[in-house]
Amino acid sequence: MATFGRAAARIAVAGAFVLAMVGLVHAAGALAIGPCGAYGVAYDQPGAEAARAEAMRKCTGKGCRVVASTNMNCAAFAVDMRNACGSYGFAAAARLGPAQNAALKQCYSNGGKDCVIRAFVCDAKG
Repeated sequence: MATFGRAAARIAVAGAFVLAMVGLVHAAGALAIGPCGAYGVAYDQPGAEAARAEAMRKCTGKGCRVVASTNMNCAAFAVDMRNACGSYGFAAAARLGPAQNAALKQCYSNGGKDCVIRAFVCDAKG
C-alpha cells in the first residue's frame, strides 16, 4: 500500500511539473513600434521569433521595428499626444508599472509635453 502512495505522489509531482512547463512554453511576447505612434504587440507566443513576427504583422506603420521582447516581463510604449509623430519612449521591465513609468520618463526626456501610454504588453508571467 505504501508503494502505491509513493507512486501516486510521484505522478502528481510529474503532472504539476508538466503543467508548469506548458505555461512557460507560451510565454514569449514582443513590442514593435513605428512612426507617428504606430505599434504592434504580441503575447503568449510559442517562441521569440513567433512573437516578433506577430508584433511586426500588427504594426500598421511603415518603418516598424521590434524594440522589446518579453519573456516573463512587460514592455510599454509612450507617445506625446500633442504630436504623435514627435517624442516617444519605450521600455521593458519585470512588471508593468515600472515599464510604463520608464517609457513615460523617456518620452518626456525626448521633449514630449503630454506623454501617454499608447501600448503595453506582458507575457503570461509578467
